[in-house]
Amino acid sequence: MVIIETATGNSHPVEIKLVDDSDYQKLTKARYFFDWKAEKQFEVYKLCIFGSNEILGLISLERIPDEWRIHIRLLTVSVENQGKHKLFDNIAGNLIAHAAKIAVAAYAELACVSLRPKTEIAKHYIETYNMQVTGLTLSIEVPEILNLTNRFDHD
Repeated sequence: MVIIETATGNSHPVEIKLVDDSDYQKLTKARYFFDWKAEKQFEVYKLCIFGSNEILGLISLERIPDEWRIHIRLLTVSVENQGKHKLFDNIAGNLIAHAAKIAVAAYAELACVSLRPKTEIAKHYIETYNMQVTGLTLSIEVPEILNLTNRFDHD
């Protein structure tokens, strides 16, 4: 998986790992928009450039095995990586692809990834990640999950 430096077009390999307890001290609302300590009971992953400890994005996942689904509870990129002047691109896409890989590993061809977006960003998820409206949530299933992972995961 790679992210793209917007100023140069250079790609940087990234790693996505579970957040450590010590990371929560650095996860302020000012930089990451949410109270990430409230997510400790769920699977919380961080995205960093390979070899760096700087957290560029976060995702909180909830497994819903009865529905063969991984639900994205929260997803964010750091404040400097949002909007027109962001430093890096593809952070959110890599985190969603990571959730998709977890879903496929757990539920195979029945895998589903869902999220409940704020209304203003729903269109972005539909257009960028090929998600479908499913009631109050957006979701993606196989084969679109495979297309998404192939698009972002080059490992």
